[in-house]
Amino acid sequence: MGLTYLPGKLDAAEQMKLLRAVRAVMVEAPLFTPTMPRSGKPMSVRMTNCGSLGWVADKERGYRYQATHPLTGKPWPAMPQILLDLWTEVAHYAAPPEACLVNYYAGNAKMGLHQDRDEEDFEAPVLSVSLGDSGIFRLGGLTRKHPTRAFELRSGDVVVLGGDDRLAFHGIDRMLSGTSDLLIEGGRINLTLRRVTRAA
Repeated sequence: MGLTYLPGKLDAAEQMKLLRAVRAVMVEAPLFTPTMPRSGKPMSVRMTNCGSLGWVADKERGYRYQATHPLTGKPWPAMPQILLDLWTEVAHYAAPPEACLVNYYAGNAKMGLHQDRDEEDFEAPVLSVSLGDSGIFRLGGLTRKHPTRAFELRSGDVVVLGGDDRLAFHGIDRMLSGTSDLLIEGGRINLTLRRVTRAA
């Protein structure tokens, strides 16, 4: 399995149900602004996590997973069941996800080309869910020099990166503001489910 693109996988009711669950996560684990490891420059997205582990980044300790929120020191909230069910349905991986990274894009926020490689086992796919305004998703290959292609991810779309595409460089070029009215404040939420440790 390489890239699996499931446009409109979540209908309007499912999107609203998931959004309510994500907002509850944000109350318990507030959004924070990560910083780049070497420069300390703030990223343009704000983020939080749910699940037993959460992905964080800062100048002092770099990219990593940890069991607690970097500001509150509290454990991350549990992952909503709707996300666990989605993983079971489309990830085709026996073990459950351990981390769900919640990225909130507002204004001119974007995400440069990067690989998801802070996990122990690359056999597990990365599952992405889009909510809110559309984002222009760019997908490349295993090196930064590989040609890329871009397509629009709309609210309710699901993408699974697995197999040969598990370590593909990818990012968000820009948002298309006003393309969805799901988020009353506008912007885009991206949820990324990951298995962090090797399954037994």
